[in-house]
Amino acid sequence: MDLAMFSQIAEITDCLYLSSAAAVKGEKIRLLGITQIINLTMDIPNLKMHNVESIQIHVDDVPSANLSVYFDRCADKINQVARQRGRTLVHCVAGVSRSSSICIAYLMKYQNMPLDQAYRHCKRCRSVVHPNIGFFKQLVDYERRLFGRNTVRMVQSNIGLVPEVYIKETEHMVWLPSSRPGRSHYGY
Repeated sequence: MDLAMFSQIAEITDCLYLSSAAAVKGEKIRLLGITQIINLTMDIPNLKMHNVESIQIHVDDVPSANLSVYFDRCADKINQVARQRGRTLVHCVAGVSRSSSICIAYLMKYQNMPLDQAYRHCKRCRSVVHPNIGFFKQLVDYERRLFGRNTVRMVQSNIGLVPEVYIKETEHMVWLPSSRPGRSHYGY
């Protein structure tokens, strides 16, 4: 895994950027012309900067969290900022699951990309993109709502139900249940 990725801001479109919280630094924000930040963390405070609007959405990175209630709201806000020639940075703690899910939702709604294409585009821009299984299922449902069809199905694997785009990477994994609800993990 490329650990340097966690300190970088990835350009998803000319008006949308994706990163971890560690990459959100004033100078980088200024250089990229970011005018809005969507912070999808539970407790990392918003960066306060002149001429930068910050929105914080408190959602935990667990499969049972309902992120889909924010898909339209965030996509609409990103689009509104883009129409005003602004740029939005979406981040969570690692820039892997919550924030990438919001970016994928935006690409589906406003760039008319099917889910498989939106996911692969984000993955090319930021190699660590990997929405948790619950968020991916919500994206599958969102795609059906937007387009009336699906390009990604949830399928059975060694670790349970996963989006078919995760099958290759889960071939040698096994499910390791946790004693903490919602915190199970995978092992090799």
